[in-house]
Amino acid sequence: MKILIVEDDFTNRLLLQGLLKGYGQYDIAVNGKEAVESVRLALDTGEPYDLICLDIMMPEMDGQQALREIRALEEARGILSTRGAKIVMVTALGDPKTVVGAFKGLCDAYLIKPIEKAKLFEELRKLGLIGQ
Repeated sequence: MKILIVEDDFTNRLLLQGLLKGYGQYDIAVNGKEAVESVRLALDTGEPYDLICLDIMMPEMDGQQALREIRALEEARGILSTRGAKIVMVTALGDPKTVVGAFKGLCDAYLIKPIEKAKLFEELRKLGLIGQ
């Protein structure tokens, strides 16, 4: 599995790296702008990401905007969101407006920090990224 971890907080990045390290190769982006560029490069080289863990509150470009731009990149290449990267929003924001906004932006799952290993893996199983 090819993974992109998008997180500006060092501790949360380390946590996600530790949880996902046995499941594939991962890249890191520290803001939404870097995330969009990473996805663009991956699509251009024909090696798209399978999983993107995307924080919402970040500098330069927040996760909601990055989500929209990532889906637009996929769509421009004829990739439906259901066939593109599985995007899991990983954030401290749990208010209904933010959650609904993320799903309107076509995220696949939404986890509220602090990330619990069991919940993360449950979502990855639901998305068909890891086995039972």
